[in-house]
Amino acid sequence: MNDLPRISIRVDGAMHPGECVALARAADAAGLAGVWFAENAFARGILPTAAACAAATRNVRINAGVFNPYSRHPTMMAMEIGALDELSNGRSSLSIGAGIMSATAKMGLNGERPVPALRDTLAIVRGLLRGEEVDYAGPCYAARKIRLDYRPRADIPVYLAGRGDLTVRLSGEAADGLLISNMCSADFAGRIAGLMRASGRAAGRTTPGWVVQYMPCAVHAESAVARAAAKRAIGEMLPRFWALGQKLGSAKEALLAGTAIDETDFAAAASRIRAGDDPAQVLDDRYALAFSLSGTPEQCLALAWHYKAKGIDELALTFSGADAVEQIAAIGAALGRAGSGA
Repeated sequence: MNDLPRISIRVDGAMHPGECVALARAADAAGLAGVWFAENAFARGILPTAAACAAATRNVRINAGVFNPYSRHPTMMAMEIGALDELSNGRSSLSIGAGIMSATAKMGLNGERPVPALRDTLAIVRGLLRGEEVDYAGPCYAARKIRLDYRPRADIPVYLAGRGDLTVRLSGEAADGLLISNMCSADFAGRIAGLMRASGRAAGRTTPGWVVQYMPCAVHAESAVARAAAKRAIGEMLPRFWALGQKLGSAKEALLAGTAIDETDFAAAASRIRAGDDPAQVLDDRYALAFSLSGTPEQCLALAWHYKAKGIDELALTFSGADAVEQIAAIGAALGRAGSGA
């Protein structure tokens, strides 16, 4: 139980900023590793909340993203993350992803070249954070003789988010690691973690990239209560991710790999949930085991160990419900009992 991934929390733009601050304080008090701020299209922007959480905490890392280059130019990313890192006294990181193409299209932007866009973004952001004058012109983005007017921390971590093989390989070649989304099985996450690290070695990099995975977490002294809560959290996502799996092979593989859940089961579950059935009644324990940490605190840590064995370095957990602060405290206490530094 000593070889556990780091445990962090995830918040997003669907949450009121005050709620995020309360959860960040709870994570800080519980000794967890960080707070990950997921920026979703057309929800609340994360920077005001991230800044408030940075000011309200002392130790947790303040991880911004996923920023989308189609809605935020790479120069703006560098400007903002450098300032957030100053506010947090060197606790910040940045994650970049090409986002959901349908959301990009609604803004009148063309998101059909995600990997070149991400490569350009990395080149520009990295150079600016190193304090360099960047003179770069790529197929998607340019920065003509630009230098930031202040000196940010040069080694702010920059991660890529994605599940497709091309993006995963790029993360190994040019980023500090990989951010894996919700609704990805442990087997799938392990495969792309290995692909990222192999790509880094092939590029001559000597430091293995850091792998972070998002997932819901439900903690309760009665494991059945926790599993029901986890199934409801999964149910909010499953129809959308199953629909995405009909378009993208990597999204379908992420759902199926090693889960013992077949396509017929997924399709039937998605249909029932769309029709309004309670996910806690629709989904069996296979779904909770595959796509969440749920159960007693000790059961959650046993599941976390499984992800570490697959090559996942950090789990960013979404806690929900009126007792979310208490759940975070319970996980922190269990980590303490296990003798693990988060």
